[in-house]
Amino acid sequence: MATGKVFLVGAGPGDPQLLTVKAAELLKNAKVVVYDRLVSSDILKLIPEEAKKIYVGKRTGKHVITQEKITELLVKLALEGEDVIRLKGGDPFIFGRGGEEAEALVESGVKFEVVPGITSAIAVPAYAGIPLTHRKYAASVAVVTGHRAGNSERPIDWTKIAGTVDTVVVLMGVESLEGIVAKLVAGGLDPKVPVAMIEQGTTKRQRVIINNLGSIVKEAQAKKIQPPVVIVIGEVVKLGRKLRWFEKRYR
Repeated sequence: MATGKVFLVGAGPGDPQLLTVKAAELLKNAKVVVYDRLVSSDILKLIPEEAKKIYVGKRTGKHVITQEKITELLVKLALEGEDVIRLKGGDPFIFGRGGEEAEALVESGVKFEVVPGITSAIAVPAYAGIPLTHRKYAASVAVVTGHRAGNSERPIDWTKIAGTVDTVVVLMGVESLEGIVAKLVAGGLDPKVPVAMIEQGTTKRQRVIINNLGSIVKEAQAKKIQPPVVIVIGEVVKLGRKLRWFEKRYR
């Protein structure tokens, strides 16, 4: 039996219109799709009804299936001759574990292809009217994960980030927000630096709060901000009050 192929596909940040043409074509002809929690229902509707759909969503403390088991599943399906679409929110190589899965596929002799997606790190701030770079405010950007899974991973040096980057984008950082803020301030970042938290970005449920670094934790708690959230820290956030465009569609 011929071995199948695995497509590591990015589903984009939430708005189904931001799905790439290549990803849409693959989904319309899919036979097996292994998909994550943040893939929107509108995108899942593109999958043929007769296709096998396997949900492997994860969130902090609540895993339907472990990452190791997901990887084993991809290898097993491919070795059984199936072409598999591994569908992930955002981009598969930006905190999507795509690199780990690709390594395992190579080690198992399974062919794979990467179909990049639009990462929420870029798209969500744009939908909130926040350009990550701007000639007046920012010439550098860091994209950082807000949590670490497993003891083997290297800790994040927030002190170094605070002193060297103009704009910091934090993904998956809501539950660690208080600690992140404390470490950035300890690293020398001014508590008055503006911060945006964008909930459910690029969807009709998008909600944005803007405050300064020293006050953002209390406001996030008061407004009951819940994941998925993209956090943007830096002077470019000031433009989020001026360039807000997306929510006007629904007023």
